[in-house]
Amino acid sequence: MMSSLGASFAFLMAVWVMGLSAYADATAQSFIHYIVAVTLFSGVLGLGHTPLTARRMAVVVALPTSVQTLLSGHPNALGVVLVQTVVTALLLLITNGHHRDFVKLELSRQRLVRRERKAALLAQDNMLQATVDPLTGALNRRAILARLDAELAGKHTGTAAAWLALIDLDGFKHINDTYGHAAGDTVLAAIAARLASVPRVRCFGRLGGDEFAVVLDAALDEAAMRALANDLSDALRAPVLHGSVVLRLSGSIGVHRVAGRSASDCLERADAALYKAKEQSDGTVVVFSPDDETELLQRGAITRQFNDSDLEQRIRLVYQPIVNLGGNSITGFEAFARWSPDGQNWLTPGQFMSLAVATGRTGEMTRMVMARALSECRAWEQGRTLSINLAPRDVMRAGTPDVLARLAEDAGAPPQAIILEVTERALIDDPKRAEAQLKAFRARGFRIALDDFGAGWSSLSQVHSLPLDMIKIDQALSRALSSDPGARALVSSIVSLAWQLGIDCTLEGVEDEVQAETARSLGVRLMQGYHFGHPTPAAEVMAGLAGVKYSAA
Repeated sequence: MMSSLGASFAFLMAVWVMGLSAYADATAQSFIHYIVAVTLFSGVLGLGHTPLTARRMAVVVALPTSVQTLLSGHPNALGVVLVQTVVTALLLLITNGHHRDFVKLELSRQRLVRRERKAALLAQDNMLQATVDPLTGALNRRAILARLDAELAGKHTGTAAAWLALIDLDGFKHINDTYGHAAGDTVLAAIAARLASVPRVRCFGRLGGDEFAVVLDAALDEAAMRALANDLSDALRAPVLHGSVVLRLSGSIGVHRVAGRSASDCLERADAALYKAKEQSDGTVVVFSPDDETELLQRGAITRQFNDSDLEQRIRLVYQPIVNLGGNSITGFEAFARWSPDGQNWLTPGQFMSLAVATGRTGEMTRMVMARALSECRAWEQGRTLSINLAPRDVMRAGTPDVLARLAEDAGAPPQAIILEVTERALIDDPKRAEAQLKAFRARGFRIALDDFGAGWSSLSQVHSLPLDMIKIDQALSRALSSDPGARALVSSIVSLAWQLGIDCTLEGVEDEVQAETARSLGVRLMQGYHFGHPTPAAEVMAGLAGVKYSAA
């Protein structure tokens, strides 16, 4: 519209000029034409940002004025018109070129602005992805570790240092397994929302899975921090609504004051406190103490020793008899491993198995123990059985049945004379897979014993579905037999269950005659413990087989 309006005004001006020039002499007409030409050139240049208007103005001015000049009879009319036309054309070409370059420059600037805006949004999105857990909106592992590093960079010590709390949700796996991962996601988002509302929290983040890290205000003294952590533990117990389902869980908390170490060291100490909290009970708060520091350093040293040790040189085996009181005879032996960090002091599995798990050497140790036990204690040649303990990871590890079967074949041992003992812990995380693995052991001829029965999660109703040949009653029940009616009732129930299932039942940890006699009165036939013999080397137990009799009377 503006282009047409500008051309119209230019045409009117041209008509007005042509009308006036009719009354002028030749000199005045030359001056008028000069003025028109200068005005036209100036207009074309001035309208360079709108080439269409410039072209229209040039046409409506130059064309009629040129025709009038040619018809006026002026002696220089042809030259004047030619110069005006050429200059106008050149100016139009120049303005068109400038405008084209200007448009390209502006479009390029706009594209650059768009790219910068897109890059900024992408950078913001990348920053969120790099620092924020998308499920909960909390900081992710990388970001919370960076905040810990920032706390450590401040070199605060003593009461000026912030608190680091690690939270592990008790019962989260059960929720995931029972109600699905969507329910688990709902729980994690709800927990993050509760953490965000806790006062005196500097920041918090999700380390992964169901574990959160919280940095608490350094101004809190230990008593105030404990009170805040207990309030937080209570808040975690509040039900979470998922659809029509009410989900309940708790959170164990380990706390450590951040000071003078790397972020990984701080996490290690808070995690050690968390581990103690989970051992005590669900929802417990434990603060890392100087005693815990000493224990952690000692454990770190012995873990490195175990990792670097030659197991062939540092592991030895001892064997404890399993007796049949009904026949007053030894029915078999259980192999126990002993590990020494120095060749002098020998540790029991309860003291070093966690080291094997931490260093990933359980499979190596199981293979070595199996091969050595089959080599030095050939109990089957005397009509006895040989019991060997399997670590939970070895029970679940694919290929273990085949590996152990090859070891038995290489040793010339009949698999049915070998009893593989598995603990209840091996069956907790994935009961279906554990059952399938036990069936695989049975398919290769091994017998299966459920060790430490009655000490953990198990119930009598769960045993019937497992492919078992024996139940071994935990020694804690054995120690309580003479004084606890409840223990006697439970042992009696286990013996009855074993009889109904057609499997053997052995009582572990029998230490005196009273326990043995009480157990026999409850129907227990197979027993083992210090009352019948301490674990000893293979040569001694095999040499002592002939003529050995046991009596509880």
